[in-house]
Amino acid sequence: MSLLRIGITMGDAAGIGPEVIRKALTRPDINKLGRFLVIGDAWVFKQATRRLPPQAASLEFIDLKNICRRNFKFGRIKKEYGQAAIAYLEKAAQLIKNKQIDCLVTAPLSKASINLAGYKYSGHTEFLARAFHKTKFDLTMLLLNRYLKVGLVTRHIALKEVSRSLSRKAVYKTIIATHAALKNYFNIPCPRISVAAFNPHAAESGLLGAEEKNKILPAIKAARKRLGYLCGPLPADTAFLAASNGRADAVVAMYHDQALIPLKILCTETGVNLTLGLDFVRTSPLHGTAFDIAGKDIASAASFVAAIRTAVECTQNVRDAFQPKAETAPLRGHFPG
Repeated sequence: MSLLRIGITMGDAAGIGPEVIRKALTRPDINKLGRFLVIGDAWVFKQATRRLPPQAASLEFIDLKNICRRNFKFGRIKKEYGQAAIAYLEKAAQLIKNKQIDCLVTAPLSKASINLAGYKYSGHTEFLARAFHKTKFDLTMLLLNRYLKVGLVTRHIALKEVSRSLSRKAVYKTIIATHAALKNYFNIPCPRISVAAFNPHAAESGLLGAEEKNKILPAIKAARKRLGYLCGPLPADTAFLAASNGRADAVVAMYHDQALIPLKILCTETGVNLTLGLDFVRTSPLHGTAFDIAGKDIASAASFVAAIRTAVECTQNVRDAFQPKAETAPLRGHFPG
């Protein structure tokens, strides 16, 4: 079987993306997982990695030359850097559509920089939805580390907007997408999912809110008809405890921090964001641009390593599922030069 072709976007040029990419790809255990194609600005990449050992891994690089060398500084929010980050993603989307890469790992971008550049995306997920003609219900963020997997009903919105953004359809779609990912990406044949409530104590029979009765519970009942085992709505602490103890394979959470707090408390080093609903696997590390340490050669690549491993594992599992049972000679893949 041919090696996977793994696309990597550099993210915000002023962040830690270039540094963690190179640190990850210098590891022999990572470098052997596939053929890597990095999309970004080669000059910036070299500035961030000049102090790494000379035996750095060989890689293919698409140099878009979008960053002006004059006055470049790490840790800055600039319109130019936002434009460049979107250009890297646009190139990656083209490569995916042309089947030149099999999966995508994205380094962090700055929401402030891309908005200065005129793009109203709140993150990678929203860009990918538009690039691949998906609606807001088609894509789901699955956040994971070595202990937990969590599907998000809502993503990057203000906390005061969460209640009205919840709907039966959104909760139902997230449950279905999370269940499919557990089966297809992680080879869990009969996934067990716990659905977290929105309100404290699962609303205490409606005393603390109506979201559970009116939105979450109807979605669970509808999904249970298709999926079988499904528990909830549970108080969030109970749902996450069940998953961390191995009594559930994943949690469906109602909002961003409901998922991120337990994930990062349990383990920050292996955190990954996996986008569900695309025709390919896309992952990213579970951290931001870290402007405060960018360019200092002190950023940890552990989360980026985990993102690469997850992209490869999930893509390989999908590929294996479609392999013919009869033994045949493997086809040779072609990697763009």
